[in-house]
Amino acid sequence: MFTPATEAILIPLIPFLLFGIIGLAGRRLPEIFSAFLGIGGILASLLFSLHLSVSYFSEPVQGAFVLKEFFSFPWLNFSENLKISIGLVADPISMLMVVVICSVSLMVQWFSLTYMKGEERFQMYYAFLSLFTGSMLGLVLSSNIFQMYIFWELVGVSSFLLIGFYFQKPSAVAASKKAFIVTRFADLGFLIGILLLSYETQTMEFKGILDYFKSGNFNPEVSGIWMSHSLAAWALVLIFVGAAGKSAMFPLHIWLPDAMEGPTPVSALIHAATMVVAGVFLVGRLFPVYSLFEGVMQLVTWIGVLSSILAAIIAISQTDIKRVLAYSTLSQIGYMMFALGVAGKAGAEAGFTASFFHLFTHAFFKSLLFLAAGAIIHAVHSNEVENMGGLRKQMPIVHWLFLIGCLAISGVPPFSGFFSKEEILLNAWKSQPLVYGFALIGSGLTAFYMFRLFFLVFYNKSHSDVHGHESMGLNFPMLLLAIPAVFAGFVPFSSYVTSTGLPEETHLHLMFSIAPVGIGLLGIGLAYLFYFKQNSLPEQWASKLSGLYKLSRGKFYFDELWRAVYQIGLIRALATPAAWIDKNLVDGGLRMGAEKTLRLGDRVKLIQNGKLQDYVLYFLMGILALILLTLLMIQS
Repeated sequence: MFTPATEAILIPLIPFLLFGIIGLAGRRLPEIFSAFLGIGGILASLLFSLHLSVSYFSEPVQGAFVLKEFFSFPWLNFSENLKISIGLVADPISMLMVVVICSVSLMVQWFSLTYMKGEERFQMYYAFLSLFTGSMLGLVLSSNIFQMYIFWELVGVSSFLLIGFYFQKPSAVAASKKAFIVTRFADLGFLIGILLLSYETQTMEFKGILDYFKSGNFNPEVSGIWMSHSLAAWALVLIFVGAAGKSAMFPLHIWLPDAMEGPTPVSALIHAATMVVAGVFLVGRLFPVYSLFEGVMQLVTWIGVLSSILAAIIAISQTDIKRVLAYSTLSQIGYMMFALGVAGKAGAEAGFTASFFHLFTHAFFKSLLFLAAGAIIHAVHSNEVENMGGLRKQMPIVHWLFLIGCLAISGVPPFSGFFSKEEILLNAWKSQPLVYGFALIGSGLTAFYMFRLFFLVFYNKSHSDVHGHESMGLNFPMLLLAIPAVFAGFVPFSSYVTSTGLPEETHLHLMFSIAPVGIGLLGIGLAYLFYFKQNSLPEQWASKLSGLYKLSRGKFYFDELWRAVYQIGLIRALATPAAWIDKNLVDGGLRMGAEKTLRLGDRVKLIQNGKLQDYVLYFLMGILALILLTLLMIQS
């Protein structure tokens, strides 16, 4: 049997090794072999993660912020106090994340075996999936914030490669560049925040950071005050900027809808269950520190609320099936984020548990929805819902699986989303009733736009030229995901993932559930009235609410606003000289070095001309030079 430390190392190491093997072998590997390598590797990581998690939770858990170190060895020494090591740690949320990442990645890779069959770069697709999975696993197991940042950037690089997989399409290239640039802009804030936090605490180890703030020696009122806030508070704000960029929070959300240009299974893995929740995980990892700063927690709360509501309003009018799901992802991550924000209020610590409970359930029902969307696109060869309709008879299994996902995300009991969303709403109600009010509205909008999509795709107007079909190669992974989408809510989650480590069973509050369930059912009912059968109601209401409809259809013009900021603002002023330096100094220097090397090579070639008499001459000259050098040394 493997030791826990060995298992912890193998969980991220196996996908990295497979990335190297599949990537270097390239097309020399048969398609099916590269797929089985990827699937087999992630299955091994899943088995190790399940065994490690079971063994971890079988022992008494001291709390979500008591880190169990598997191994650690020194890496960089900056000073006597500030040192960086490489290591892996476990706590309830990291054990949760490794299981979620490996489970969803396995289903996505299995689904891709059929979905991506025949693609020109099939082998590289599996190599990139392995790179992403390994990077994400390394991120959640990292023992220090600098090590996390390295994996954080690797996640961004692999996401860039997967979003731009169809690089022949200009839209895919533009989407991958947009995602990379926006998240790099946010990651600059993350990096500066890391430097400020390490300056304050004199450590980059998560354990050391948490111990520093728990020691009682830290006073936020007097510690490094700058612009009315402590240095630590500014560090946390900048770190949150990085989290908001990776999790596509307002106003850095503009990259995620365009990222749907990547293959649909990629959307299920990266943009539903794993990478986009990395920001939530980061805030959760530093939650004891964030909870000390009320102002920062309010920022986290209201960014989450705004993201949730705006994304829900935009999703109502979108016609691309994947973009609707993308905006629903933004909205649900907003729920997770403001759940952490309100958890900072006294008496609402359970909000931390509720946030990660929703992360857990959302991973399964949202990846199910994305894969079902992929099966639909695979059948009808279009992303537009106007090219669908009436597919329930042609794709009955996908119809029922999509319905399960819609019921779960709408918070309908007894599906998994009901339990996790109710916990978030309950804690918001106890902590900040205004936030609860916005969250309740968002819940109703979620039910409306998801069932709008469901009715438009499977009911409404049937298209005679649409011939949907099903494949068990696509359906079977979705059937497996449907199981936790239905039953994950019954997991006694708060017994394991709590801020104190003490069991805190989730209780069903029937009276409190009336309003959330009622508004969800109202949203479903309105969607039925508007979209179950083709009628004029959508056009009538779009005309009556033309201003709001145009804003929603135009995605509140955030892309145009950012473009304007670039054209007239500081970003362009900084970007223009940076581009000149990159083009003329960096690229120019590399080109000059390459040219000099080529010229040197041309001259060296003259010496190696194959003429024996020349080689004898060089040999004699070398001997004479050595004799001369020896004589000079003797004389000196």
